[in-house]
Amino acid sequence: MHPVSIRFQDAAVAKQLQAEAAARRKSTSSLAEELIDEGLRTRRHPLIGFRDGAAGRRAYVGGGPDVWEVIGDLLGGDVPPAQRVQRAVELFGLQRVQVQAALSYYAEYTDEINRLVEANNRAATLAELLWRRGQELLST
Repeated sequence: MHPVSIRFQDAAVAKQLQAEAAARRKSTSSLAEELIDEGLRTRRHPLIGFRDGAAGRRAYVGGGPDVWEVIGDLLGGDVPPAQRVQRAVELFGLQRVQVQAALSYYAEYTDEINRLVEANNRAATLAELLWRRGQELLST
């Protein structure tokens, strides 16, 4: 833990932070740390944003899919490495610069994105197994 004291120039910002923390049932310090971390990441990767979802907060390509979705496509499949970026452009309807932004973010936060790709792969495998089991039950 690294204590840091912050004084807000604008009282409205401090009140907004406290209200948002209360709404999310988080401490003000925890929310402030999350927002500062995301703000710093966004400064280094301007085409990347953050949003909430079932898996918690996650990075996404501005106006498009989550970074892990783009990276999962870039890493998988039988497409030759030289053609993977173009395939992602076509598959997601993104501009090349957006796919490159996802790749740049992935280069810096590899473990985080790998965990999300792996969690999605596990969820997809389980969903398929349950679907197959349901089909078996229907055929009896």
